[in-house]
Amino acid sequence: MRMLLVLLHDFPEFLCDYHFSFCDIIPVPCVQIRNLILSAFPRNMKLPDPFMPNLKVDLLPEIKVAPRILANYTTTLLQQQLKTDVDSYMRTRDQSLLNVIISKLCLPRAEALQMGTKYNVPLLNALLLYAGVHLPQHGKALPGQPAGGLQNNPSLEIFMHLAHHFDYEGRYLFLSAIANQLRYPNTHTHYFSCVLLYLFADTSDEVVREQITRVLLERLIVHRPHPWGLLITFIELIKNRRYEFWNHAFVKCAPEVEKLFQSVAYTCLGSIDRHADESSPAASPTASGEDAPASGTSGASAANGAATPNGRSEGAAATAAAANGPAVSATAPGAEVSPSRPAGVGGGVPSGQFGTSLAAAIATAANSLAQLEAEG
Repeated sequence: MRMLLVLLHDFPEFLCDYHFSFCDIIPVPCVQIRNLILSAFPRNMKLPDPFMPNLKVDLLPEIKVAPRILANYTTTLLQQQLKTDVDSYMRTRDQSLLNVIISKLCLPRAEALQMGTKYNVPLLNALLLYAGVHLPQHGKALPGQPAGGLQNNPSLEIFMHLAHHFDYEGRYLFLSAIANQLRYPNTHTHYFSCVLLYLFADTSDEVVREQITRVLLERLIVHRPHPWGLLITFIELIKNRRYEFWNHAFVKCAPEVEKLFQSVAYTCLGSIDRHADESSPAASPTASGEDAPASGTSGASAANGAATPNGRSEGAAATAAAANGPAVSATAPGAEVSPSRPAGVGGGVPSGQFGTSLAAAIATAANSLAQLEAEG
């Protein structure tokens, strides 16, 4: 952990360039270590405050710059000729190829028992990035943009199929792979933020929405730093009435879960108006319209100021200490992380527990954090 903090503070470009390789090998429960790596951003960049009102993410100049990734993920796709299947689907839209792709993402039984998961995680990560990066080459618009929109887009069809046909474990790993691309402002962060919000809005499966929320929330309730892209995506999800976040059953499934959501939302938005639309936050829809996910992402400052991810503006974030969970806040690179706290404990998902409900995952995380706070 100390070594990663040194790299984050003094050599952030190294973590930016090799984040993909790190995410391939970091164990699933190590949420805080993953957050630390994904929070890195180039030293010559000044991050916009994600809590700033009326922040127009799609208008940021950095959002049009592709990040450098020093990992040959296309070579990984050559395993079992998966790249050939993906390219064939891009051309033919043969639906049978989607099931072939899913089957090739599964490990042989003996290897699955050894690895502790039945899915080839590096191969899944490579597939996701390959499909996402190749989207602009097909002349399709990003979510929330005109000129064709989302329909009949091969990459999004692959993502939607994976989200609906994976089991709990596969879907969790798939959504986590998307969240791994939510970093500093760049084209990948913007695109995958739009993809995640699109999946939440367009799916008819409440389980998919619950797992999307779980993946985002478990990365927010651990200690800082939190990636910039993660913050803007979650703020958009809870603030834009298009997603009706506060009306979903999993938000209200248990009092402690609802309090935790309120605490996180209060930290991100500064206030919650539960009279506007039953239990919708008071924040107005994005300036680009309610049907434009993430293209006009905005957020209100937390009470008494909010700490920006680059540490240039710091204040006390007002929170409700629900379920003994830590407040969501951003931090400067190299911010102190307690060395006595085991990395990843508190927000991680133990291996083999991908199918547990969001309520159980949050309760487990909250209890772990409370225990660690008491011991520390």
